[in-house]
Amino acid sequence: MPTSNSLAGRTIIMSGGSRGIGLAIAVRAARDGANVALIAKTDTPDPRLPGTIHSAAAEIEAAGGHALPILGDIRDDDTVAKAVAQTVERFGGIDIVVNNASAITLQNIGELPAKRYDLMLDINARGTFALTSLALPHLLESTNPHVLTLSPPLNMDRRWLRYHAPYTISKYAMTMLTLGVAESQRDAGVAANCLWPRTLIATAAVQNLLGGEASMTGSRTPEIVADAAYQILIRSSRDCTGNTFVDDDVLREAGVTDFSQYRFGPGTDDDLAIDIFL
Repeated sequence: MPTSNSLAGRTIIMSGGSRGIGLAIAVRAARDGANVALIAKTDTPDPRLPGTIHSAAAEIEAAGGHALPILGDIRDDDTVAKAVAQTVERFGGIDIVVNNASAITLQNIGELPAKRYDLMLDINARGTFALTSLALPHLLESTNPHVLTLSPPLNMDRRWLRYHAPYTISKYAMTMLTLGVAESQRDAGVAANCLWPRTLIATAAVQNLLGGEASMTGSRTPEIVADAAYQILIRSSRDCTGNTFVDDDVLREAGVTDFSQYRFGPGTDDDLAIDIFL
């Protein structure tokens, strides 16, 4: 599959990215000299959530990229519109949209407060819709435009609905919107793909919400998702669209055989915790 072999000079606009998977994707792109605009809410450090837009920008710059940290909420249309405009003004266009921001609550119907349901749908589904929609005119002017959404394959096994239907709806909505872009923009050459991890990833969400240290020891590092994202984003947009990728499948196709480098804790692949939706 044709690739450009580099993201040098390419401009990424990303929702979230102060920490975790989003930051890892940004730093990997920055190693090529990419431009990265981040729309995120964390302005000051939080003991439970290390990293701010400012520390993320510093990491991107240190890796060799150019950062544009934008303080704002992906749920606010004016914020997103201004972020897109700022990115274009600063870097001259947009080549890549990464829908990374996501909220998670695994409570089910009857337990989940409506406010938390709205939060998940607004950040996950509506945020993907808003950022992609507003960036699309600029993507259409790029020579290799990509949309990459961190959302899972559409797995209709009803156990996901049994245990956490609201969260499942929000993540599958991200996937369906992205696949919709892939089909509607196929002739225009705008790629739109989804990416999901095979295993739990060592992030603040896993630490704080999904089992603490026990889950962390069965996790891989965010760099596995970042390396997979990189492999997708250097591909030709006309040849790679409409896919729901899983991180280690992408890397195996790229020739990676040693996945021990991505282990967060001690152990073997047999000890890894498989992520939900797979």
